[in-house]
Amino acid sequence: MLVSARSFEEYRAMFALTDRDLEQRVLDCPGGAASFVAEAGRRGIDAVAVDRQYAHHREELGLLVERETVFKRELLVRETAGHPWSWYTDVDDMIRQWTANARDFRADITARPERYVAGSLPELPFADDSFDLVLSSHLIFSYGNRLDEEFHRAALLDLARVARREVRLFPLMVYDTGARYPGLERLREELAGLGIPSRVERVRYEFQPGDNEMLVLSCADHRAPARAVRGAAAEDRVRWRHREAVPAGS
Repeated sequence: MLVSARSFEEYRAMFALTDRDLEQRVLDCPGGAASFVAEAGRRGIDAVAVDRQYAHHREELGLLVERETVFKRELLVRETAGHPWSWYTDVDDMIRQWTANARDFRADITARPERYVAGSLPELPFADDSFDLVLSSHLIFSYGNRLDEEFHRAALLDLARVARREVRLFPLMVYDTGARYPGLERLREELAGLGIPSRVERVRYEFQPGDNEMLVLSCADHRAPARAVRGAAAEDRVRWRHREAVPAGS
């Protein structure tokens, strides 16, 4: 699995984020070495990232992106042959952008460590409804031939548990096969039966051919079974501002 280091603007495109969306409290899961939270902080957006690598390899993740993408350049050239180069001009441009994003991530995790929480799916270290909007990119569905359907089900339920309003997931395509995750509709039916309706929406971000859709879970009417939250992160180390001021029209 390649460590990702996508930008704030890529997140806006992948998840069709509006300015109003970004008035909410946002979780990036898994955050990897993306610069989304760093740029969000500069814009006054209340955003947090969670990733299992933050437990032991926090700042080193940025360096790993630089080394890994350069080392795997020829592999990336082969794997991206035929891709629509709408966001990057070529593989070298992608490496340049990811390197810049990773450096931004490294600076921010050093300056604001409380915004980067160690944890992983399918059991996140947050209380129920800790965030208004949860974003999840390039893990669920992307590795659908390596992570089984039981993991996907549990992960989606836990993302819905910590989301007060919505979960948005991108992409819906399995990275290795170039086809939509085969269990998607079955999972959607199960979630609907648990009070979590969903919809598929087209977005303006496309890297793999035809991979330009996200899944949106509506969580406002869902109440997860109570469970204990493990670890110190359950203490809400960052103020939950969305509980103090709800955006107009909510």
